[in-house]
Amino acid sequence: MSLLNVEIKARCNDASLIRKYLLDNNADFKGVDEQTDTYFNVQHGRLKLREGNIENNLIFYERTNQAGPKNSHFNLVKVEDAKGLKEALQKSIGIKVVVQKRREIYYIANVKFHIDEVPGLGEFVEIEAGNVLADLSQQQLNEQCNFYLNEFGIKEEDLMELSYSDMLLAEIK
Repeated sequence: MSLLNVEIKARCNDASLIRKYLLDNNADFKGVDEQTDTYFNVQHGRLKLREGNIENNLIFYERTNQAGPKNSHFNLVKVEDAKGLKEALQKSIGIKVVVQKRREIYYIANVKFHIDEVPGLGEFVEIEAGNVLADLSQQQLNEQCNFYLNEFGIKEEDLMELSYSDMLLAEIK
């Protein structure tokens, strides 16, 4: 089943302000996840295996590179044997890039927030308004995303077009 997120990624100049806002507004803090995202070579979209102490999923998604709120259509599969799956995918289609990050995970209703530290790239905040936990339209999800952009005081110049994988690949070339 394909799901929808409206999401943003932005440089984070002061994670403590965002963290305080989330806690002051009764966000559900899920914890800190040390994540390894392994991206595989695919013909279209993106396929990544996320390995962490909180989240372990195989995720296929299609999303345009643009600053500000963007639609991400995705399929999410929970993974029990990440090591075995990674080995099979590596042998069959090859690894494109690996992203390591430290991620704080919060929720307010159906909106998921990440405060990320990515070695070599810096600190970021992500807002994902999704229809996984609520039956909301694309317009409603977009409105939620924009609401939190304003609440966090995120400036247009801080909005990121690219994924962490694209940023790392650009550094490698």
